Amino acid sequence: MKAVSSDDVARILVVGGGYVGMYTALRLQRTLKPELRQHTAEIIVVDPEPYMTYQPFLPEAAAGSISPRHVVVPLRRALPDCDVVIGEVTAVDHAERKATISTLAAEEAGAEAMIVAYDELVLAPGSVSRTLPVPGLADIGIGFKTVEEAIGLRNHVLEQLDIASSTRDPAVRDAALTFVFVGGGYAGVEALAELEDMARYAVRYYHNVRPEDMKWILVEATDRILPEVGPEMGRYAVRELRARNIDVRLETRLESCENRIAQLSDGSRFPTRTLVWTAGVKPHPIVAATKLPLTARGRLKCTATLQVDGVEHAWAAGDAAAVPDLTAPQPASPDEPRAECAPNAQHALRQAKVLAENLTAAVRGGPLKNYEHKYVGSVASLGLHKGVAHVYGRKLKGYPAWLMHRAYHLSRVPTLNRKARILAEWTLAGLFKREIVSLGSLENPRAEFELAAGTGRHNEAS
Repeated sequence: MKAVSSDDVARILVVGGGYVGMYTALRLQRTLKPELRQHTAEIIVVDPEPYMTYQPFLPEAAAGSISPRHVVVPLRRALPDCDVVIGEVTAVDHAERKATISTLAAEEAGAEAMIVAYDELVLAPGSVSRTLPVPGLADIGIGFKTVEEAIGLRNHVLEQLDIASSTRDPAVRDAALTFVFVGGGYAGVEALAELEDMARYAVRYYHNVRPEDMKWILVEATDRILPEVGPEMGRYAVRELRARNIDVRLETRLESCENRIAQLSDGSRFPTRTLVWTAGVKPHPIVAATKLPLTARGRLKCTATLQVDGVEHAWAAGDAAAVPDLTAPQPASPDEPRAECAPNAQHALRQAKVLAENLTAAVRGGPLKNYEHKYVGSVASLGLHKGVAHVYGRKLKGYPAWLMHRAYHLSRVPTLNRKARILAEWTLAGLFKREIVSLGSLENPRAEFELAAGTGRHNEAS
């Protein structure tokens, strides 16, 4: 059904500027170019950040292999034909086709939030970290979903090496050199592997810290890590990590991290100043606030055409959407629920293409198509020149898998500009030594000025 607003402009509101949001808008501005030029269609993209983060490259950004500014894509540059609004959707009244948007400008001025009318709604807010009520987790835990968290973690790890090198207190030194990662999925394993690689390289410049002084601990509640690459490659990844003196603890849970002591379900206790939490994600809170149909896991219930089930003019894809997997075997019983597409980047990118095509058809009054894609496999990096892959039934490990990991994700990074910059950085990284500088002070840029203004120390020194 064609939806046109009262002023004869078909407004498409895209909530979220991540994988699905940005790629959907990117394709829409191509397919709807005639309508955009004639001002009969309008695309509005809302996201709290002015950029899209390519999350598979966060571990390499944390390790210093890629500059942080090259793992993000500016939305305004990538979407010149869209209206990009930097803000957060706080409420959606789909019956009235209106969304409430809180912007930084409104907060600064104490003004009311923006109210945006739309004809078609695309919900692609992504996911947030799924935390558990573990004592102390909220106080010392570090996430790994944003570029800020990745660079903050890099600075933090290097600062711990500085602390360990400059203290004579064995308890402080031991806690500084103990790094605990909770969660054996992509984010946890790749982040740990890349940072351990970086730290192992960095300690050669510390005269009193050796690689074997560091403790790297991976805690996973299930009986294997990297389930996406299959049991065999998962077991290989465990062997590879343990060969690097990384303590992989399967079927183990974090029970407490109060007082900077990580206490595990197997009875182990590790004083630590670093606890990285990557144990799963959950749909963004705005999904529940829309009052649209949800599954038991809190994801938007969708049809194969990527429409919200039973709701006209509402669409969703990606982490926040439960999309039926048409390539999976039919349930044995009609009462059994159909398998859903996994919430990963491979499905998100392909869903965005179908979503844009169906939105174009909805605006122009054409037929819709189903999303159908058979999962072809996964690749994962285990540090520089190391990796695992299970793609199209073929199993790769070591350097070939690592090379495939880089090639695949380079091909998926949006815009030629970012592809070229990342490739150039990889080339230069192969020719020169790693950077081991910690720029933790960037997180508090006014600290130096506040010190000067408060004590006058710099004036006296001059």
